[in-house]
Amino acid sequence: MTDRVLLLGCGFVADLYARSLATFPGIEVAGVYDIDAGRLRAFCAHWSLPAAESFEALLDMAPGALVLNLTNPGAHFETSRACLDAGHPVYSEKPLAMTLEDAKALHALAAEKGLPLASAPCSALGEAAQTLGRALRDGVAGTPRAIYAELDDGFIPQAAYDKWLSESGAPWPAEDEFRVGCTLEHAGYYLTWLISWFGPVRTLVAASAETIPDKGGHGPSAPDLSVAVLYFENGPVTRLTCSIVAPHDHSIRIVGDKGVLSCDAAWDNAAKVRFARRLTIRRRLMESPVKRRIRLKQPTHPKVARWGAAAMNFALGPAEVLEALREGRPCRLSNDMALHLTEVTLAIQNAGETTGAQRMTTTCAPMEPMPWAK
Repeated sequence: MTDRVLLLGCGFVADLYARSLATFPGIEVAGVYDIDAGRLRAFCAHWSLPAAESFEALLDMAPGALVLNLTNPGAHFETSRACLDAGHPVYSEKPLAMTLEDAKALHALAAEKGLPLASAPCSALGEAAQTLGRALRDGVAGTPRAIYAELDDGFIPQAAYDKWLSESGAPWPAEDEFRVGCTLEHAGYYLTWLISWFGPVRTLVAASAETIPDKGGHGPSAPDLSVAVLYFENGPVTRLTCSIVAPHDHSIRIVGDKGVLSCDAAWDNAAKVRFARRLTIRRRLMESPVKRRIRLKQPTHPKVARWGAAAMNFALGPAEVLEALREGRPCRLSNDMALHLTEVTLAIQNAGETTGAQRMTTTCAPMEPMPWAK
C-alpha cells in the first residue's frame, strides 16, 4: 500500500525531507508547493516531483493526504490551520506555532476534526534515542539522578553561512534562523527524547539572552543562548543548554547510581551510546575510562548518509504518522506531545532574565518505544 504526502515549502530543510523520504518506498510525494516559483521549479526538477500551481491546488492533488508543513516558522500557524480545515493531517516543522495561544488553537482544531497534528523533530524515533531509552528501562546506569544535555552549535555568526546551500540550491535561511532563534529551532532535538522517556515537564526554570546583538545585519534577533532546568513528572532533573555561541557540543549525559550513559551526537540517528561504570580506585571516585557500547539488535530503521551537519532520517516522523493512521493506533508523535513540546520550548526561549519558575499548562504521555527497541 502506498501512502501519499504533500510538501508545503521548498526551502533549505525540504531537501533533507526529500532525501529521507526516498528511504521509504511506500511513501509517495503527490505534490509540492512554494510561494517562490523559482524555488519550486528548482526543487521539483532536482527531485523529479510534481509541482502545484497554488496552495489550494496542492491540497486538491491528494485529498486527505498528510501535509508536511515545511514553510517558514512564522507561517506555520496559518498554513497548518488551512490544511486542517481542508481535512488534511499535518506534520509540522518546529515550532508548531510562534505563540502558545496559536499552538493551542491548532491543537483544538485538530481535535475537533479528528486529525493528527504532529511536530518535528522526529529523532526521538531514531536509533540513538531509542537505544538510550532501552538502556534507561533496563536500568543499565541504575536510577537516573541528573541529566546534562547540550545543543551548542559554535559561533555561528562568524560561519560562512552565506555559502550554505541545500542539494537543490536553497540558501540557508540566516535571517529566519536568527530571528526565530536557536532554542525554537534546536531545543526539541533533546526535549523530544526526554519527553519520550519521562513524560511531561512539570516546571522549568530558565534564562535566555541575546549575547551577539548584530548578526550579519539581519536586525533584531531572538535569544542566541538559553539554559533551562527541567523538572519532569516522572524523571530526573535535567539541564538543557542551547546556543549559537559556545563551541559545538551536542552531547547528552545521563548520571545514574551505577555510572553514566552518554551520546555525543544528537543529530546522528546512529550515534554511539556508551556506558561508563562508576568505580573507586585507590580512594579516588571516577567513571571508567573504558566505556561499554550499548547496542540494539539490528535492523532498526532506514538510515540516511550524513549531509552537512546531520545524519538524521527526517521521514521517520511522517512515516510514524502514516503508519498509525493505517493501523488505527495512537501515534507516537501525538498531538498532545506536539503542543507540550511547543509550550516548553517557548517558555525556555522567552524566559529572559527575570521570569523565574514556570509551571507548564499542557501535558502528554511518554512515548511507546519502537517495536525494535522493546
